[in-house]
Amino acid sequence: MLASRLSPAVLPEPVVLRPRLARLLDEAVARPVTLLRAPAGWGKTTLLASWRRTATQRDSGTPPPAWVSVEAGDDAERLWAYLAAALRSIVDVAATPIPDRLPGPDDLEVLAAALAAREQPAVLILDDLHRVTDPAAVAGLEFLLRHTDQRLRLVVTGRSGPPLAVQRLRLAGELTEIGPDELAFTGDEIADLLTAHAVAVPVAAVRRLRQRTEGWAAALRIAALALRQQPDPERWIDQLGADHPEIGGYLREEVLAGLTPQDRELLRRAAVADTVCAGLAGALTDDPTVEGRLSGLAEDAGLLHHDGGRPAWYRSHPLLADLLHRELGRLPADELRDLHLRAAGWFAGNGRPAEALRHALAAEDWVGAVDLFVTRWPELVPNGPVDRDGPAAAPPPEAVARDPELALACAADRALHGDREAAEAQLRLAAEHGGALPEPRRGRFNRLAAAVTLTLARSTGDPETVRTAAARLLATASAAGAAPVTLVEERAAGQTPRGDAGDDADVRAVAGTELARLALDAGELTEAADGFAASLTAARVTGRLRPELVCASRWALLAALRGHLRTAEEAARAALALPPCQGWSAQLDCGYAYLALGLVALHRDQPAEAAANLTLAAAATGDAPAGAVAAWCHSMLRLDEGDLVEAHRLLGQARECWSQRSGPVAAWLLAADVDLHAARGDLSTARELAAAGMARFTSPTQAGPAFPAAVLSVAAARVELRSGDPHAAARLLPDWAAGSATDWPLPVRLDAALLDAVLAGRGGDERRAGRTLEQALDLAAPDGYRRPFTRAEPGLRHLLTAHLDAGTAHWPMVSDLVRAVDPPADLAASGASVAPLDEPLTERELTILRYLQSILSNVEIAAELSVSVNTVKTHVRNIYRKLDATRRRDAVRRARELHLI
Repeated sequence: MLASRLSPAVLPEPVVLRPRLARLLDEAVARPVTLLRAPAGWGKTTLLASWRRTATQRDSGTPPPAWVSVEAGDDAERLWAYLAAALRSIVDVAATPIPDRLPGPDDLEVLAAALAAREQPAVLILDDLHRVTDPAAVAGLEFLLRHTDQRLRLVVTGRSGPPLAVQRLRLAGELTEIGPDELAFTGDEIADLLTAHAVAVPVAAVRRLRQRTEGWAAALRIAALALRQQPDPERWIDQLGADHPEIGGYLREEVLAGLTPQDRELLRRAAVADTVCAGLAGALTDDPTVEGRLSGLAEDAGLLHHDGGRPAWYRSHPLLADLLHRELGRLPADELRDLHLRAAGWFAGNGRPAEALRHALAAEDWVGAVDLFVTRWPELVPNGPVDRDGPAAAPPPEAVARDPELALACAADRALHGDREAAEAQLRLAAEHGGALPEPRRGRFNRLAAAVTLTLARSTGDPETVRTAAARLLATASAAGAAPVTLVEERAAGQTPRGDAGDDADVRAVAGTELARLALDAGELTEAADGFAASLTAARVTGRLRPELVCASRWALLAALRGHLRTAEEAARAALALPPCQGWSAQLDCGYAYLALGLVALHRDQPAEAAANLTLAAAATGDAPAGAVAAWCHSMLRLDEGDLVEAHRLLGQARECWSQRSGPVAAWLLAADVDLHAARGDLSTARELAAAGMARFTSPTQAGPAFPAAVLSVAAARVELRSGDPHAAARLLPDWAAGSATDWPLPVRLDAALLDAVLAGRGGDERRAGRTLEQALDLAAPDGYRRPFTRAEPGLRHLLTAHLDAGTAHWPMVSDLVRAVDPPADLAASGASVAPLDEPLTERELTILRYLQSILSNVEIAAELSVSVNTVKTHVRNIYRKLDATRRRDAVRRARELHLI
């Protein structure tokens, strides 16, 4: 027996304490099994040794968790010998007899019973259990886990899946899993590690180090040791890669050495692309089993990270990817070119032309690159942040002279990857040769050059530059509409064959999308909606999926902002149902569609669904318009929960996103701020904000208030009503029924109408209140609005219940709202209580009770429910008896007091 295997190795100094993970382990050992699974060097053993030492220091009267270091070749007999020795160190051997060799069934039962009878659980750490290959070696452990009444707690580490029944433990809720995501060092922990090694670097360098290492403990310790000797630590961090001898050696000897040759070859070939899925990996390897192997490298070995989508896309750790790229660079040129051609073909056939172009150029397939660029250029305009990569090889001058579009293709590729200088150089080179092209090819060349210029303009972030570039592209539409350059014509002219380069619809889709995006960024909702609608039509004409997704997702959000919930929902779901477009900004585009669905759910008073969709929309919130709307939605959800502080913080975040913009959204956010101050009881500030906003957004030339002024007028009226001055509220309330009000977003009209109804009811004009309420219901019903009713001012519930008695064309909706709206404020404030029923109503009686609110007779109720009249009469008598009522009106009143309806 080796004593060194029964305790952890001496911790390397200095040790950085990580309280975050210590707390996680403290909580984890409440379950029978805790599994730490990660590749080599993620700090599993160091973490457990540090946690064990801290536990010992914290409670010196309790023995520390038992420890066993598993070694390669441990069979059942040897492993159990060490397990037995470890258990003896923490249990009373007299009370819990432990056999010194692999126990038989009777011995296991005796041991399990003794452990189950313990007062405190016994904690056993098994380090590197993945080394066990003998299935019988852990059979005794699994028996003990099943039969010790959770008095045995295993803490297991491994580089791959351990030989335990993980799935059964996971389904039973008996497993805590800690992986690379949890083990990764945070920015603060990296700073602590560098400080412990006497290394001082700025915060930006710490962020860069975390980005390069992704919190990998081994690389961080290597870096911390190396940085002590560096005269320029920041520059060293910027250049950190797998060429560092110790990092490269560790990756080869500890991470890759344990893989099969097939898996190592799969990783190497997959490294030709930044991310890989099963289809792409299959194209690169001609291996039909590649999907299962990718999953195994991600789930079992932890060497790949997947994005959680379907299909799953995988990427390597940055330093491992760097090492694999270096190995690719040592391949014969023909083999490397073949990999790039395979990748280009797969990407081109799967809706990712940008990646296809990149690999075609890397393979020096100049003809294929130009064909791809000419036929797919509308899908190459970036719709989100560009991704930087290394420099690309420039094509030979003779190829550009023969085919100037090749320089445009290179310029597009460089623009897509953020290399503006290289892109502009290729554009100038293309212009030198493009002027001599014959028509109609020259017209096509000019259009393609304008498209690349638009791509570069987007990278500047300057709206005027983008607008000018979009106008230049639109100016080529007439040329685009000319007779296309066909394959036959090009062959006859001795030119390189090309496909049809597109027509006016492509130009309108691309340029129109950019102009609509500018309008959305500026907050001009109507102009943006019209622009995206027109561009969406053009994209559908040409069948361009990516421009269609861009336009459809943003148009759905604009429809939701304007209050057209049904239209917005249909458009968003249609956008999400498009064939998947990975790469660039597919997640960002889908985020807009999810944001539209979140706003729809918010207006329909479906908070859980709204929150779920807002979570899925997170990828879009980097854009100012989407970020402002998402924060506003989150603010409203917190307000509905009564968390005014958090609601106000989130609203401040929304207004910060929109700080440099005006338009309707700015007015809407300001009105929400007015409402929040009023809800907090700060009526004076709310009144000041509303007055300033109305002055800012009111135009003296308009006959009636436009939406920005109207939404603030409604907010100001609510403030006055809450202050107890209904007359002032009535004076401020805009005319929501006027012809000019049809341009307002529907939520604003509904808020104004319901406030008008409440004011009429408080003024004693029940007839006008009912008429106004019915008009509001007419507006709300088609799109399923609920929130304007459920979150309206006190007094609306009374109007809704009275409206049921008076008769309404929206009886089911009103009946549902009566149950959803809070009880009258005066009843809640008085603390009045109603005696409960001695005998509850049955489900059928509750159904008939709801019909009693209407003007339907017993015969008509029977027809609605498809039952006999006598059955209805019997239920009505039971309802009267249980509610202690003698007539329908008394029964309905009593039921409302009890909130049964």
